[in-house]
Amino acid sequence: MPTLIKCTQKLLAEIPSNLVDPSASGDSWHANLLRIERRKCVLFTHDATLYSVFVPGLKKPNFEGVDEVFSQRLFKVLLWDEFSQTQIEQMLDSCRRIRFTRSNNRSVLGSMNDIRFQIEVHVAHDGGLANVDLVYLHHRLNRIPLSAVNYRYAVDGLAKHLARM
Repeated sequence: MPTLIKCTQKLLAEIPSNLVDPSASGDSWHANLLRIERRKCVLFTHDATLYSVFVPGLKKPNFEGVDEVFSQRLFKVLLWDEFSQTQIEQMLDSCRRIRFTRSNNRSVLGSMNDIRFQIEVHVAHDGGLANVDLVYLHHRLNRIPLSAVNYRYAVDGLAKHLARM
């Protein structure tokens, strides 16, 4: 069963149509195209846990392989958050086949707007996108208590989610 990434209209316009499958189902994430300092960035957020992966500075060729870009960044973020090798393999196995479709959950998109605001604050504080410490940024993003997950940390929610898989 593929992993489903539900994208905003702005992001779907950047993704090649051969990766888009409106009928796909599976473990799902949401993704949104952000523009920070005139650079295209993508924020991926796991629907069930709100665990987030931020990918800054994408160019047109990156969108043609956005599934690989997501998998590679997810691997790094899971390493940075010190998930076990078994948990990382489990998550990456579930992301072997990725399909993209249109977003459908306004609650997740609302939480993503809060996360986007946090990203913008960190970028401004660090002196711009080129100076952002991505390890620290991801560490902070996944440890923000959000109301949609009962004010729990997303990193803890993902650990529980992986334990149930």
